[in-house]
Amino acid sequence: MITPNATQEGAGRMTLAQLKYVVTVAKAGTMTEAAKELFISQPSLTKSIKELEKEMHVRIFDRTNKGIVVSKDGEEFLAYARQVLEQAELLEEKYMNKSARKQEFCVSTQHYSFAVNAFVDLIKEYGNEKYDFSLRETQTYEIIEDVASLKSEIGILYKNCFNEAVIDKLLKSNDLRFERLFVARPHIFVSSGSPLAGRKSVTMEELKPYPYLSFEQGEHNAFYFSEEIFSMVERPKNIRVRDRATLFNLLIGLNGYTVCSGVIDENLNSSDIVAVPLDEEGEMEIGILLHKKFHPSKLGDAYLKALRKYATNPLSP
Repeated sequence: MITPNATQEGAGRMTLAQLKYVVTVAKAGTMTEAAKELFISQPSLTKSIKELEKEMHVRIFDRTNKGIVVSKDGEEFLAYARQVLEQAELLEEKYMNKSARKQEFCVSTQHYSFAVNAFVDLIKEYGNEKYDFSLRETQTYEIIEDVASLKSEIGILYKNCFNEAVIDKLLKSNDLRFERLFVARPHIFVSSGSPLAGRKSVTMEELKPYPYLSFEQGEHNAFYFSEEIFSMVERPKNIRVRDRATLFNLLIGLNGYTVCSGVIDENLNSSDIVAVPLDEEGEMEIGILLHKKFHPSKLGDAYLKALRKYATNPLSP
């Protein structure tokens, strides 16, 4: 049974306050910072969380010399805790006339303009005076990790015949599911001033004189996690970058190219970058990642609705 406040913590019943404590500690990263944010003493916070772990028979945090980290079981517990707190706050707003709390939402994605457009729509519709929204354009492996740990509610990435087996294995082991949004044919992004910009299509052979730019994937830099299709193709000129703004600047400055889905929005990427079809066989199945065990929140549902709206015609600005 869940009791509403901290005064009954010693009675052996989990409280909403305790759930708030563990969520705050996970977000803050340390007991010290969480105690400051919660306006309680650190010993009281530590004692309350230990009592909760004992009562629920779960180790939520691992204690290390460098501090505390959320355990594997703790990640699942925190996901349920966040859902309980969200439902409790909705009840308070409806029946106790409490003001709306700061809304929180996070999505992790590869670089797609439609993901940004949907994010803008979400903020316009649900962004009240207080909110904390995150759009993480990050590495492929981190997208999977973020959704698995519920750091992000939704992920966006692509699969194709080359990486599908590896990606699907990771999704299965992390209790994630993939839902297709649309299928794209391969394109390249080039500068509008590039000799290739006006072409109806280009071949791999025609791209050899130009620098190839790709998004660096860190320690998981295997071909299977590449954000660019045909990543295994040998190219004479290669440049890897970790920042997407830098990638686009180099496309313009060096007359380079990157392989992509062709999805672009001039309002976001400017007219300096154009998409040209790549004359190669292949498809990119672009879709969303969701955790199998948890239903999307109200904000998650709204973002998914916006994504699906843009996915009906993703190649149009």
